[in-house]
Amino acid sequence: MQRPVLDVSVALCTRDRPDMLSQVVSSILAGDAVPAEILIVDQSDRLHPWLGTEWPGGPVIRHVGSKARGVARARNEAAGLARHPVLVFTDDDVLVDRSWLGRLVRALLAAGENAVVTGRVVPGDPEAEDAFTTTLKGGDAPRVYRGRLRTDPLVTFNMALPRALFERIGGLDPRLGPGTTFPGGEDNDFGFRVLESGCDIVYVPDAVVIHRAWRRASQHYLRLRWAYGRGQGAFLAKHLRRAGRFMARRLAGSVVHVTARALRRVIAPPGTAPQGRWRMAAGELALAAGIVSGAVAWLGGRHGGVAP
Repeated sequence: MQRPVLDVSVALCTRDRPDMLSQVVSSILAGDAVPAEILIVDQSDRLHPWLGTEWPGGPVIRHVGSKARGVARARNEAAGLARHPVLVFTDDDVLVDRSWLGRLVRALLAAGENAVVTGRVVPGDPEAEDAFTTTLKGGDAPRVYRGRLRTDPLVTFNMALPRALFERIGGLDPRLGPGTTFPGGEDNDFGFRVLESGCDIVYVPDAVVIHRAWRRASQHYLRLRWAYGRGQGAFLAKHLRRAGRFMARRLAGSVVHVTARALRRVIAPPGTAPQGRWRMAAGELALAAGIVSGAVAWLGGRHGGVAP
């Protein structure tokens, strides 16, 4: 039976992970519905020619090399190049469920032109010894988010929205996110601006991506927690002028909450492996320190210009 081709552009951002990129493209092509276009914005040092291969019966696949650096810049570039009115974003280190695309797009059509749809992110099986994954989003119940929140519900690598809304919000802030001096927070910043504009964020738990566990904790965990904290602190500091006391409370509360979580890790129940317990506690402290560092650096003007 012929699968429906949806009038959407799926944007994939990648850098120097050709095998993972091939696998996520294959998972999209295996879906119950396929996009009219898969747009790959590739910041790799060397482009990989296999992506020029035709995929019979599938969507148009466009592979665009980019000299820019950073996930936010890549997503913005993809939005400018896309040929279809709905944008769907994902990354190269995930795999998508067969029903992922159809569920996202149906939810967006139901929500209307002033909404962004996001879905569930679950961990993949470890792909190496001591492997872990980073961003996850759970919850079994659908939900609509509105207004100012103390949480950040949007995951930009599992997101669909009208291209016109992406442009109206101003795209992602290229000063934030992986590839910048504030290597996180770009999705939280974009979600905050979506909600501040009066639009909704719709969570669809059945639109699932698997975030692959390929990084080794012994090599990457503390560095990634620090990096995420830097981005989160910068995001929170960025909106202190706009959101005043609300964002100041979020900033202070984040540091206190994460530090308290580190202490709870140290006194974890008997039976928890000591190495894992101390690593998790150190990770929380790295996150808290990163939040403070990112906020101080941003408020000190070390963010490289004006953006949304």
